[in-house]
Amino acid sequence: MTLVQLEYIVAVDTYRSFVTAAEKCFVTQPTLSMQVQKLEELLSVKIFDRSKQPVSPTEIGSQIIAQARIILQESGKVKELISSQQQDVLGELRIGVIPTVAPYLLPQVISAMLEKYPELKLLIWEYTTEDIIHHLKTGVLDCGILATPLTDVNISETPLYYENFVSYISKNSKLYKKKAVDAEDLNDENIWLLNEGHCMRNQVLNICRSTKNNRLQGLEYNTGSVETLVRMVDLNGGATLLPELAIAELNAKQTNKIRHFKSPEPVREISLVTHKNFIKKRMLNALKEEILAIIPKTMKQKKKKDIVGI
Repeated sequence: MTLVQLEYIVAVDTYRSFVTAAEKCFVTQPTLSMQVQKLEELLSVKIFDRSKQPVSPTEIGSQIIAQARIILQESGKVKELISSQQQDVLGELRIGVIPTVAPYLLPQVISAMLEKYPELKLLIWEYTTEDIIHHLKTGVLDCGILATPLTDVNISETPLYYENFVSYISKNSKLYKKKAVDAEDLNDENIWLLNEGHCMRNQVLNICRSTKNNRLQGLEYNTGSVETLVRMVDLNGGATLLPELAIAELNAKQTNKIRHFKSPEPVREISLVTHKNFIKKRMLNALKEEILAIIPKTMKQKKKKDIVGI
């Protein structure tokens, strides 16, 4: 049994395709298939049911793959020990980020990290919270940047900053004349929301606690974009809630539609999350440092703020 064989069965399980797994492992499909078959012959069991599409592990195969992931994580600690001793930040870091954070945080962070750590390769995907957690547990991702707390015993959370929610109000709304709003003020407004599956949707509902959301007569609009929410308010009236970092992307007219909440302001806790067995500590610390370097001091404290659950 070899580590390469274990890597191959984990890849097949992750991508549910021998062809895609071979591409991700940078080998030919016949080579990967042969090594998987050799491992099955060595163990005298079938790890995958090849009759199903997409390919899926057998019952015993699932147990073998779970153990393979543990073995590969443990073997990776040897390289991490050497890297730590040499004070190097190099290798591959696979990051999942929720869409309501990615466009406002990552551009500056990516530029800084690539300039400072030329031997580091960043692979980044925008996923929902549920997908990030799943991919952390299956080993597809190394870390995630998302709203917490998650209350998952298999996930480690490192809070980074506390981002205020702000309301974005149409000029036609009676709330437009207010300097600040509270959650009750929004009860009579049509609130534009993100799709189901986005944690920020749940947080907005927790703040507003209103059933009147995204329900203009004859319209049901589903979006995963904060920018689209802004456009819907601009063109169709109503209101929406935005994360504070999104304000920087607005023009002068749009900025005039922002209304902050009265104290204590509702906030979301944004954290760097990993599987509890995560080993790439130096890369993770480098990422954390670059994020904190661009976050305003006021967002690093949670005093007089109300963390909204997801």
